[in-house]
Amino acid sequence: MEEILKFFMEYKDMIFIIILSIFLGIEVISHVPAVLHTPLMSGSNAIHGVVIIGAIIVMGHAEDTLPLILGFIAVILGTLNVVGGFVVTDRMLEMFRKKK
Repeated sequence: MEEILKFFMEYKDMIFIIILSIFLGIEVISHVPAVLHTPLMSGSNAIHGVVIIGAIIVMGHAEDTLPLILGFIAVILGTLNVVGGFVVTDRMLEMFRKKK
């Protein structure tokens, strides 16, 4: 129990920022009209590309296992989001192509 308390005290700022980011993201996304979701997903590909690069840098400088694990999870989730964004964007652009 003491180790868990020590962990939370050591990383309390990061935990607070993550929780605040989750609430802020939910609040922002919930007020976006449905018409704008696909163009915003295209824009988020660039943002998640930066997240992937940052996570790789964190993993390269990691001395403990926790930053290494968090960086790996960030790379996986960021990659999934980028690929999903490109798939949705491609499907959206297909709707505007002329049919043969």
